[in-house]
Amino acid sequence: MTVQCGFVYILGSDGAGGYRTYVGWTLDLEARLAAHNGGTGAKSTRGRVWSLIYAERLPDRIAAMRREWHLKRDRKLRRLIAGTARGV
Repeated sequence: MTVQCGFVYILGSDGAGGYRTYVGWTLDLEARLAAHNGGTGAKSTRGRVWSLIYAERLPDRIAAMRREWHLKRDRKLRRLIAGTARGV
């Protein structure tokens, strides 16, 4: 049995409601970004155009889920990454 690596990612979107970020995990970054932009991703990402602003490769999906948990709670890091992505 092969263990597939996981990814944790941060998306950014500048829309009518201001700049927003979204943190998630996946096994396939390209497919997940396409799902978010196609309206079939998470409910909170629908109706916006998202760009990948940060990603980490982790050894497996469990590690990716754990890292996601930490990133979702680290608002300072998310603001820093979002500011860098926007050129602020």
